[in-house]
Amino acid sequence: MLYHSELEQIQEGESAAIEELKEVFVRMASTVAEHEGQAHRAVHAKGQALLRAAFKVHADLPPELAQGLFSSPGLYQALIRFSSPPAEQLPDSVSTPRAVAIKIIGVEGERLPESLPAKTQDFLLVNGPTFTAPTPAKFLGPAKLLASTTEKMPRTKTVISATLRGAEAALDALGAPSDKLKALGGEPQRHPLGETYFTQVPFLYGRYIAKFSLAPSDNALLALEGAPISSSSDTQREAIDQLTSALDHDLMWEFRVQLCRNLSDMPLEDASVPWSEEESPWLTVATVYVPPQRGWSDAAAQQEVGLAFAPWNCLAAHRPLGGVNRARREVMAASREFRSAFNRCPITEPHRFDPTARGLDGDDIDLSAETPQRD
Repeated sequence: MLYHSELEQIQEGESAAIEELKEVFVRMASTVAEHEGQAHRAVHAKGQALLRAAFKVHADLPPELAQGLFSSPGLYQALIRFSSPPAEQLPDSVSTPRAVAIKIIGVEGERLPESLPAKTQDFLLVNGPTFTAPTPAKFLGPAKLLASTTEKMPRTKTVISATLRGAEAALDALGAPSDKLKALGGEPQRHPLGETYFTQVPFLYGRYIAKFSLAPSDNALLALEGAPISSSSDTQREAIDQLTSALDHDLMWEFRVQLCRNLSDMPLEDASVPWSEEESPWLTVATVYVPPQRGWSDAAAQQEVGLAFAPWNCLAAHRPLGGVNRARREVMAASREFRSAFNRCPITEPHRFDPTARGLDGDDIDLSAETPQRD
């Protein structure tokens, strides 16, 4: 369906809830910074991989899919960051949801005023189709609970996580998985490259409304769906690095769109409601390629300190929609400002990579270009 501004309805008390969420998340980041001597992201703090990639927008998309970034075919350079929450650098034995952020480089077009100062487009996704709460006000309680445990009882959290994973496995067997248990440390210990990721919340899609998803598409990734990994301290980094370092071909994901067909079943302001895939199936609009490379290194750890991924860093054609996204605009900006100030490290946007870096099909990709290479 076509977007118009009246479709977004700011709920009573939303502004107050967002202000309180800002305070909660900056306090979490501050607690971690004081404890560890370095400020991290207020959510998804632990980087599990930082990968060079290519983002190829498909040709001959139908008109309702040929919108914004996807209005014409093109090949873009990109960075992909795999991560896991919360605000502290927990061992992976505390198993929480997996996340991925994509930064597409050299994107032309009208940008939002909240965007970072470069020609980039960010997409942030998590391995679950819906957000844990419908609105910012409803998310405030879980956020306060998370803040109350920050930098406390790391060993106890490992034990609790193992217990919750057992409970989650039992619920899965009964066909009733629990997002709350996963968020608290009950996420199954599965390979992050075998997961399908979702933006969970809606965005403009040119004239339309949509959610986005990233799904494995090549055999090496499809074989990892549901594949167990150990519960060691850095098991996700090790698992990703082992695969990306050893391959002799590019890994491939489908970047997909789910269009909003009606607001009754696909609401903008309730982020906890799944959109029906029967009524609106996922449609592939781009392919993401990751060439063989180290998944994690000391250099990657240093580089990600100065990087930021934000849903509001985007083209105007893909503006975030709904209350949860309005909260993310304020909360993530406050967290980013605190992290930059505490670390005395400015947030920077990539314009180029090492020009000798391997790209698609073994060829070099010129990452100094500000504009995409057209098909």
